[in-house]
Order: sequence, then structure tokens, then C-alpha cells
Amino acid sequence: MEFKRVVVTGLGALTPIGNTVSEYWNGLINGVSGAALIKSFDTEKFKTKFACEVKGFDADGFLGRKDARKLDPFVQYALFSTEEAVKDAGLDFTKLDTSRIGVIWGSGIGGLKTFLDEVVNFAKGDGSPRFNPFFIPKMIADIAPGHISIKYGLRGPNFSTVSACASSNNSLIDSFNYIRLGKANMFISGGSEAIINEAGIGGFNAMHALSTRNDDPATASRPFDLDRDGFVAGEGAGTIILEELEHAKARGAKIYAEMMGGGMSADAYHMTAPHPDGLGAALVMRAALEDANLTPADIDYVNVHGTSTPIGDPQEIKAIHDVFGDDLYRINISSTKSMTGHLLGAAGAVEAIASILALKNGIIPPTINHFTDDPAFDPKINFTFNTAQKREVRIVQSNGFGFGGHNASVIFKKYED
Repeated sequence: MEFKRVVVTGLGALTPIGNTVSEYWNGLINGVSGAALIKSFDTEKFKTKFACEVKGFDADGFLGRKDARKLDPFVQYALFSTEEAVKDAGLDFTKLDTSRIGVIWGSGIGGLKTFLDEVVNFAKGDGSPRFNPFFIPKMIADIAPGHISIKYGLRGPNFSTVSACASSNNSLIDSFNYIRLGKANMFISGGSEAIINEAGIGGFNAMHALSTRNDDPATASRPFDLDRDGFVAGEGAGTIILEELEHAKARGAKIYAEMMGGGMSADAYHMTAPHPDGLGAALVMRAALEDANLTPADIDYVNVHGTSTPIGDPQEIKAIHDVFGDDLYRINISSTKSMTGHLLGAAGAVEAIASILALKNGIIPPTINHFTDDPAFDPKINFTFNTAQKREVRIVQSNGFGFGGHNASVIFKKYED
């Protein structure tokens, strides 16, 4: 069977460093940190008092107050970034076969804010089950792709992928496979997350997963730095329009890049810690390369998972060493989480967008906040520390690893007719 070719024809982003793709990209190449003291709730008693929040997002202005109240923030974010991607792709769904256009969307947690609010309100009451009728449909993780399909009348495959921080990479891979197998013409794919609230920050604090650098939030996300002390929570959404090549050409679409493949694996080791030898990470990168019919020598840039945790960063670099060998020294790697924080289920999508734009523009976004070399890392590796670098970029790989040992990696290439 001959696979269909799959291309990227639209992008949308809502991130802590920009509320459009253009703003996001400008923030990335200029090394802007999205971290600041949390404004959405009182953090006085919390160990971590900062995060990478979305800034200036007006849900009421975007959706109308009545509709906004029916949607958890993670769905609001999904609809917002998708509207930009749909416009960017020049889509007029009245002229397309919507039975062959689907939505696959990732979220690691879903409507945490809704769940928190409803349970707190119940606990404050007299035990009577007074719950908002929108409680369940606001909270469930699959509701974002449902709302996207309803808004645009899309009747193709529609579901949510949930694999913690690998969720939106999995959504991209599933969408890619449906298209290349000829089961659909197009997918709206990506992910969204909104966990910056009392439960999200408190829960990750209890795990000792978050940075507690409250005196200097802007430099707290320090992937690969000797003094990294945990990840910085982020929120937002990323949308990618994936489309069968001939379908895209027939409607005169602009093409950002071609998706070449994706890999998936499991650490089968621990519910939160990565395998100490990076076995799952190495396996997933090799699987993606094999799926794309590529070798490590073909890759120019790896957007690493790079969360700024003491345990996670070394395991990923060990895996990259194992996979790339001496080819590692000619490629760039960087962690854009140093700027956006960790968007959990949305991370894969916003980092895939960064990777696609690196292809398009020939610029590698930096890993900011590097102050002290960690002797655990080979000094010959180009981590793209602190400053963006211009170079020819033809093929990029982007990694996502999640609690539970879920790993997913995607590969994009410069489009060639």
C-alpha cells in the first residue's frame, strides 16, 4: 500500500509568550521568558508562587460571556488557537467534504479548574448535591475536540488523546496516520492545557516536581543548567492543520512543512520518573526515524522534551547520545520550555509549531536561562544556549515524554514537491 503524503497547512498558538503564532515565534527567537508571579489565585501558602500563565486572553470577548461560562479554560484555549489555524490555512468548510475532516486533540488533564470549583462549592455546602449542569461536559478531556467539530461542522474522526505530556504528540501521530492511510483528508490536531490553579500547582508541588525559585521566576526554567530545580508550569494551546498533499494542492493551500513520521514507546519503569538509562526515549526516537524512513544523519534540529528537572534532562540526553552517536555534534538541540514553561498536554503541539517554524525560517530557538555548565553533559553538544542560531534546517524532530512512561516523537521536513 502506498501511503499518502501529509503536509502542514495551518498553525495557531496561544502561549505564555504570545497569543498568536507570530507573537509566539518572536518570543522564542528573542529568548523571552513567560514566567512570572501567578495572578490567577492567591499563592501565599504555596511553595511555588509563579508559573507561565497566558496573558491578556479575554474569553468573554472571544466567546461572549454566556458561552465562555459553559467552557473550561482548556476548551477556551483550544477554540482560540484553532480559529487562528483555520484562518491561517484559508479554510472554507462549505467548499470541503466535512465528513473527511476530523479533530484529534490532546490534553493531559482536561478541565481541572472546573473540577476544582465544583468540588470546593460542594464541600462548602450542606451536603446537598448542587452541581452545575455543565460540570461534567465542561470537565471531560474529550470535550475540546467535540466543541471544535461542532463549531466548524466537522464529521470525520473525533476524539482526544490522553498520555500526559505526550498527549498532543500522540494527537499529531494519530491524525497523520489516518490521513496517510486514506481515511481522511484533513485533521485539526493539537492540544491544550489549563492547570495553573490551586489544585494544579499544589499537586505538582506535593510531588516536588516544580521549581521553587520564587525570587527569580523569569530564570526558573533552566533546562540542562547545573542549578535546575524543577519544571515551571505553563498553559495554553497549539493547533496544527494536517492535510493530505493532493487535497492541499487542489485548494491552493500554502504549505509549511511535510510531516514524515512519528514514534511511540513506553518506559515500562515508573509512574513519574523516566527510565534511568533513557531506554524509552531512545526507543521512541528510533521508532520515529524508522517510520519516516530516515536516519540520525538526516536530522538537523531536535526540540527536546527538556523540562528542567534534575532527573529528566540527563536521561533524555543519554538517549539522544545513544541514538545519534557522533551525529549529535553537528545538530542543534534546544528546549523551548525554558521560555514557555511546561504546557503538559499542549507541550507537543506548541513545540511542534516551534520546530516547523525553525524549518521555515532557518532559525533555531534557544534554550535560555543557562548560567552554569553541568559536567554531566558533553560540552561538545550544541544546546543553543541563550541565543537563537541561524542555520540551514531541513528536518526536525520533536520529543514528548509523559508521566506513566508515555513517549511520543514526531518528525517534520521542509516541503519539496
